[in-house]
Amino acid sequence: LLMDSFKENLGSLKLNVDKIALTEKKQRQKLSVILEAVARCLKLEESQLKWSVESILTKDLLSTLHLLVAIAKHFEPNLAMPPNVQVETITIENTSRGLKTANAVEYITENKENVEAQSKDDAFDELFSRAPEKLDAVKKVFLQFVNQHVGKLGLNVKDIESQFADGVILLLLIGQLEGYFLNLRDFFLTPASTTEMLHNVNLALDLLADGGLLNCSVNSE
Repeated sequence: LLMDSFKENLGSLKLNVDKIALTEKKQRQKLSVILEAVARCLKLEESQLKWSVESILTKDLLSTLHLLVAIAKHFEPNLAMPPNVQVETITIENTSRGLKTANAVEYITENKENVEAQSKDDAFDELFSRAPEKLDAVKKVFLQFVNQHVGKLGLNVKDIESQFADGVILLLLIGQLEGYFLNLRDFFLTPASTTEMLHNVNLALDLLADGGLLNCSVNSE
């Protein structure tokens, strides 16, 4: 029921699975398809998943909680979830000398240190909401930084909002900072439509993500 709700209400996904799966084999197949769709929707790599088809199918509570938290964070990023929710896990290993146990603490939601780091990342939100009068000074600093690099290409940026909207300056800036040249066939140097602009911005975001320079979700639109 949880997965059907995700599929129909949150993800708006249309998957080729049976509405009702009676046998364990059918349930496993259905769950596998749905969890793959969940991972794609949440943009998570397999190594990042803290659940599996087997653990969800066997009603593992820890895996189910991790799955629920990931879905909630993706679809309701502003949802106030309590930090430092943790459980103590016990791992039991059968060795030649008998049973070996190991205790560990696993966080279900962000620990206190991560929450503090997140509050630092929200400095721009603070700037917009509490000190908008300082925004122009911050823009000026960024413009100086941008022009220091794109100026080598004979370009000059005067307005962040308008000149970054089509993704061209952003792409050229990334190229300058990372020390590589972009093939003109890969992007639109003079985009003539919103679609072409979005292509440029998406390419820029992909380059930043591939370079490990973007650790938060950014909407290209």
